[in-house]
Amino acid sequence: MKILVPVKRVLDPYVKVRVKQDQSGVDLANAKMAMNPFCEIAVEQAIRLKEAKQASEIVLVSAGAQQAQETLRTGLAMGADRAILIKSDSVLEPLAVAKLLKAVVEKEDPGLVLMGKQAVDDDNNQTGQMLAALLGWPQGTFISKIEVLDDAIQITREIDGGLETLKLQRPAVLTADLRLCEPRYASLPNIMKAKKKPLDTMTPEDLGVSVEQRLTIQKVEEPPTRQAGIKVSSVAELVEKLQKEAKVL
Repeated sequence: MKILVPVKRVLDPYVKVRVKQDQSGVDLANAKMAMNPFCEIAVEQAIRLKEAKQASEIVLVSAGAQQAQETLRTGLAMGADRAILIKSDSVLEPLAVAKLLKAVVEKEDPGLVLMGKQAVDDDNNQTGQMLAALLGWPQGTFISKIEVLDDAIQITREIDGGLETLKLQRPAVLTADLRLCEPRYASLPNIMKAKKKPLDTMTPEDLGVSVEQRLTIQKVEEPPTRQAGIKVSSVAELVEKLQKEAKVL
């Protein structure tokens, strides 16, 4: 079984976010970038399936600027076999990414698409679901456990009321939740080996996909500064402040 793992290059989650002065978006100039944490989890799970002899090949794919090669090399150093970069300098919306991935899936013919449930930069949580709809494949979202069967996949997913177990026929699209697994660190020898692993580059035009923007960002602002707390002398005073000042009661 071949596994296709989409990954995204995002602002490092441990870096303070800066908003551009014109409020048109987040300032990424000279900012530290990294692989989206949920994508890291998906890569790790794919590697574990291969180590368990349940997968034959792991192919990474990323859509974005040329610098996304660094993100793909990180995944290759973790243990993926090869990578594909869909180079585009445009702002890629979830539907455009889903269409690009659909075209790659049709070329690669994987038995499973395993991806992060969302990216920490835009938090849309849409691409996996859109890709499954475009392909007409079964989907399992927010999965915290996976078991490969003969011709199907059994997954456990987190829902509001607890955990749900589903059995999906392959091929399928799965989106990884935080508790699926703990990503490994790439060793120095594997980092060196990753430089020699195949990384193909193509464009949206090569795949026959339009990435025209359909959404417009009106304004991006930093959250309001949190006010300092105060001490109250009694429960009655607390209730009064919650009612008259905070207006939450």
